[in-house]
Amino acid sequence: MENKVLTVDNVSMKFNLMEKKVDNLKEYVIKMLKNELRYQEFWALKDVSFSLNQGDRLGILGLNGAGKSTLLKIIAGVLKATEGKVSMKGKVVPLLELGAGFDPQYTGAENIFLYGAVLGYPKDFIKEKYEEIVAFSELGDFIHVPVKNYSSGMKARLGFSIATIVEPDILILDEVLAVGDAKFRKKSEKKIKSMFDKGVTVLFVSHSIEQVKRLCNCAILLEKGTLIAKGSVEEVSAIYEAKIAEND
Repeated sequence: MENKVLTVDNVSMKFNLMEKKVDNLKEYVIKMLKNELRYQEFWALKDVSFSLNQGDRLGILGLNGAGKSTLLKIIAGVLKATEGKVSMKGKVVPLLELGAGFDPQYTGAENIFLYGAVLGYPKDFIKEKYEEIVAFSELGDFIHVPVKNYSSGMKARLGFSIATIVEPDILILDEVLAVGDAKFRKKSEKKIKSMFDKGVTVLFVSHSIEQVKRLCNCAILLEKGTLIAKGSVEEVSAIYEAKIAEND
């Protein structure tokens, strides 16, 4: 019995790009008043469709500009598709830009509560999990230092530790296992794998084909916003590797 948890149905995303660069607000207003603003339509995604059953782990492959992050943002609800629709069941946790919701003036400890609230976790739940989050992040006393003094790796570690404290039904990962040092990468991959064992459905973007092969059981390949292949990781990886060779 198949248990569909995510359906992406003919999703397209259009952006309007300004044809000519406008240097400042004054120039923008003048051009707007004179009706001289010209836009070019750019379709970042065109008619993308696929579905996932519970426990599927989908690798999303494609060269830069293929539309991978745009697709994840639509599924996560950060962007609204121009056409088509996404339907899903259960709690979704997107790990897109780790630490993007942090306030740089606040300490790591304060940001645990702030970021937790952004992700929709109750305050009592965060209090209960606070020590676990700090321990996993390996930040030690830096947890009491303002985040503006953190390196990008420290921010990512803290973001990862907060976001993965719950057990979601659907987990969205965008290049997040590439953060931090090798030891933390190994540890975060292990944490993700422990979520797999509980039947979490995963959408995973990574530039590392090896990582996709290690973590995923199915894959899709995007090229210039169009879905050009879907199937087993082995099949889709082979097509992707051939594409990379063509572009070299």
